[in-house]
Amino acid sequence: MTRYSRITGTGSFLPPKRLTNADLVAELAAKGIESSDQWIVERTGIHARHFAEPDVCSSDLAVEAGRRAIEAAGLKPEDIDLIIVATSTPDMVFPSTACILQAKLGIHGCPAFDVQAVCSGFIFALTMADSLIKTGTANKALVIGAEVFSRLLDFTDRGTCVLFGDGAGAVVLEASSTPGILSSDLHADGKYAGILCVPGNVYGGKILGDPLLKMDGQAVFKLAVGVLEKTAHAALEKAGLSATDVDWLIPHQANIRIMQSTAKRLKLPLEKVIVTVDQHGNTSAASIPLALDVSVRDGRIKKGDTLLLEGVGGGFTWGAVVLNY
Repeated sequence: MTRYSRITGTGSFLPPKRLTNADLVAELAAKGIESSDQWIVERTGIHARHFAEPDVCSSDLAVEAGRRAIEAAGLKPEDIDLIIVATSTPDMVFPSTACILQAKLGIHGCPAFDVQAVCSGFIFALTMADSLIKTGTANKALVIGAEVFSRLLDFTDRGTCVLFGDGAGAVVLEASSTPGILSSDLHADGKYAGILCVPGNVYGGKILGDPLLKMDGQAVFKLAVGVLEKTAHAALEKAGLSATDVDWLIPHQANIRIMQSTAKRLKLPLEKVIVTVDQHGNTSAASIPLALDVSVRDGRIKKGDTLLLEGVGGGFTWGAVVLNY
């Protein structure tokens, strides 16, 4: 019997601290940086984002999202036999955030590791979990995107500090006799590393380089729109489908203009695009599973729907997954 994997539960969590554009503009003004709600909304579509408190780590957000996904799947933490966390903001240099999360969930012995593909991280992690389930290495996987990107922001750079937020999204992926994950398409090209990066590292107990996010917005926009269209078509072709078969597009929630441009190129109506960037900002690897959970819980996504997930991030990395929910 052919072995497949299906999403059986979703969950998400946002830190309580919510900053509207007005809140953030006031904070920037205190530092002599000019911005406005209108400027932010017109360029990004973002109205608000959530920031974690200083003592809250990615694993703290992940454990809440993970518990909700496990509960939604009708499982207990001890049923999970694989944990993959996609994050660019780990709790520590090592051990992995996945191992720290594993301990917080009271799970013992199963493989647990992190995936670092920045905003494409959840797509990469979901593909890896699907592969491990299909080969029989795992039966019930917890796949999470969790980020505290607020730690990486330069609040003197209004072009980047208004974009990002913190949060976590999770899914439980289980072995199944019926197809769930239909196809995936993954890519990376390191020659674009400089257009979106945090060029710092730890050496001898000190930070070398710059530990804050740097982005060439125009270069990222141009590259992102092109590769997202290509990877979407590639994943659909592998699944034997076309864009007309897609019930919902769940893109990485980076910027409303990128999302709209991608939908237009795929000839998908905007009514079929799940959008949470307006309330959550760009939560990097957490954005796709967070948007998925929101739309599952509000009833838009229903059993049997065909979903197209896609992401693009620093690296440069990009990819897409097609699945039956």
